[in-house]
Parts: sequence; C-alpha cells; structure tokens
Amino acid sequence: MIKLKSQQDIELIKQGGRILRQVLDEIKPVLKAGVSTDHIDRMLDAKILDYGGEPGFKRVPGYKWASCLCINDQVVHTPPSGRRLGEGDIFTIDCGVYHHGFHTDAADTIIIGQGPNEKKQAFLDAGKKTLDKAIEVAKAGNRIGHISRLIDTQINQAGYSIIKELTGHGLGVDLHEDPVIPGFLNEPLEQTPQIVPGMVLAIEVIYAESSAKIKSEAGDRWSLVTDNGDLSACFEKTIAITDKETLILT
Repeated sequence: MIKLKSQQDIELIKQGGRILRQVLDEIKPVLKAGVSTDHIDRMLDAKILDYGGEPGFKRVPGYKWASCLCINDQVVHTPPSGRRLGEGDIFTIDCGVYHHGFHTDAADTIIIGQGPNEKKQAFLDAGKKTLDKAIEVAKAGNRIGHISRLIDTQINQAGYSIIKELTGHGLGVDLHEDPVIPGFLNEPLEQTPQIVPGMVLAIEVIYAESSAKIKSEAGDRWSLVTDNGDLSACFEKTIAITDKETLILT
C-alpha cells in the first residue's frame, strides 16, 4: 500500500534530506586513494549525528553501518570494511538519514583520483543524466511506468545495462515502502501506479557496463556484485510529489 505524506510530513522529510545532502557533500574531500571504506563510514556516521540525524541504514535489521560503500564491480549493499580506495576506482556511496520519524536516501558514484578517464566518465555521466531526466517525468499525473521506461531507454541507448533485480522505492516512516520503481517497464505502463501528490520516492538508476547479471559477493551476506566483474554505478535521490512541483530532497 502506498502511504501518502502530508505537507507537514514532507517538510520534516525535507529537513532530513538537507542533513543527508550536506553530509555527502562534506565527505567528498576525504574520498581519495588509500582511504578505507570503514573510515569513510565512521565519518558519515559522526557527521549525521552532529547534524541531529540518525544513520537510517542502521535501522535495517542486522545492518550495523551508516552506509553501503561499493567499489568497481560491487553493485549495492556492500558493508564498509578495511578495503582501501585505489586510484581510478569507481566508488559508490549509498547513505540514509532518519530524522523526525522519516527516512531519506541518496547515492552518488564517482571516480577516485584526478586523472582523466573518458570511458569511466562517460559511464557515470550516463547515470547522472538519466537520473535527472527520470526526476523530470516523476510528476503528478504521470505514472511510475514513465520513470521506469525512461531509465531503461536512456541507459540502453548509452550502451549500458540496467540491473533489473534492483529498484527504486517509496520511503517515509520505513526505508522501503511502496511503490516499487523498477529501472525498466515490466508491465503495461497504464497498469503502473499513478504518481500523485504526497508520494515520497527514492529514484534509483542502477546499471552496469555490459552484463545485467548479479550475484552475492563471496563471503558477504549483504554485498551484490556483477557476475563478470563489470563496473557498476548507482545514482539515487529522494523526491517529493506536490500539487505544484516535484521537490528534490537529497
């Protein structure tokens, strides 16, 4: 069931979104070769608390970290560890804040280091552009299928592959709520939920270089990786649908 939010709810979620966006912006100078992902997670945790929030991912049963930190072929849900970032790595930060009873969620993917790498940059640019365009069609009167179709079309036209098992989602009191927002159109568009004011959505673009197949990472109960070692990326923002506009909250 889709749980619509009141204007007051959205104002509270907006506050959590500001905390999350500020924390993600402030961590960027730390993201350099040689830094371990558990060090990054500890900094994210501390910053969220400093700004009056709570690390939302720690509310997931059994998950004890503030973030999921993925390198190269790691797709999603990778816990922080002693692994250190390397020059040229593709690195995804997925993080959430729980504030005033509501969750927000966001993910960014970057290249570690300053050296030029046109192939990797083109790979990431495709995801950023797709997320921006997906948010443009996420408006009252459209349907969830408009978002799904756009994500699939844009990523495939760029020459990459959507990972179909992983989706965007609603969020609010719970980190994952209805509706599910696939990165591809898996049913007739007119049968997908209509987008209406009061929806709060985490729009996610999760894709890989060529193979769309994923598997569990050996020795880890959380982490998913591409089955052939392909690079993967994830871009995510939390948005709210209102009568007049779509608000980007993270």
